[in-house]
Amino acid sequence: MSAANADPAGPAILPMGEDALQRAGQALEAGHPVAVPTETVYGLAARADSDSAVAAIYAAKGRPSFNPLIVHVPDTQAARRLARFDPRAEALAERFWPGPLTLVLPRLPDAPLADAVTAGLATVAIRCPAHPAMQALLQRCPFPLAAPSANRSGAISPSTAEHVARSLQGRIGLVIDGGAAEQGIESTIVALDRDGWRILRPGPIALETLRDLLASEPAASAPGTAIEAPGQLASHYAPGKPVRLNASEAQDGEYMIGFGTVAGDTSLSATGDLFEAAARLYACLHRAAASAQPRIAVAPIPHCGIGAAINDRLARAAA
Repeated sequence: MSAANADPAGPAILPMGEDALQRAGQALEAGHPVAVPTETVYGLAARADSDSAVAAIYAAKGRPSFNPLIVHVPDTQAARRLARFDPRAEALAERFWPGPLTLVLPRLPDAPLADAVTAGLATVAIRCPAHPAMQALLQRCPFPLAAPSANRSGAISPSTAEHVARSLQGRIGLVIDGGAAEQGIESTIVALDRDGWRILRPGPIALETLRDLLASEPAASAPGTAIEAPGQLASHYAPGKPVRLNASEAQDGEYMIGFGTVAGDTSLSATGDLFEAAARLYACLHRAAASAQPRIAVAPIPHCGIGAAINDRLARAAA
């Protein structure tokens, strides 16, 4: 990790603005990771063309090096300098970028990326984010940014600057505070293969929407397939306590996360709104992790639309 850039007392949290962006740009240029808000969750950004900068991300997160990173770019033109786009990729980028969609595409041989970004794979995961802070940094920097979620590997993802500071205290030097993340859940990841397409990670863009645009059904990933993108580890987003899913009520010693008519100590959405539930998911898990109860229970979540992504994260948190 870039020890010179880390503050043992905790990273500086600066409100989004010119001062924060200027300091972040200087840190990124020097190879230090910076936590930045995106519309999904907070990301830990570093320049994607530097082996040492990417190594600083892995060190700060305690992330296994076989787990590839998402490369963030300002627009589709920049993405085309890194990966091979076919008509399907062009259609998806035109529809959903900037936004919460990551595309896994064949990496170009001359792409200016550190090998550690792709974990030795022939593909690269690319996203064009919509958040003004990340976009401002991408416009300033003459290099793409690798940016996984800004938390220790395997732990609950951060949807606020405070979540980042608690998780990465002593490991990074700067967090740009852009308020609570709008989506609150990581991007949908789609792999475009020669013979079809696959959803590697569910997210805000639902299966039904992708299926309509691509006019075909997704292929299933083969059991035991190697990690191709972030968020595929069986155990992930873990709160550090046992998690019981599909619970209609709390048992003794459980902190209850409710949804809809199932009440709790806190609720993903009292009105049963799945988009509100996605936006509140990690905040509720952080609250449950900090509670006195030794276990966590979560109400049933419908498995339609963005509910599939919520259930994916909960299943990995409970693994």
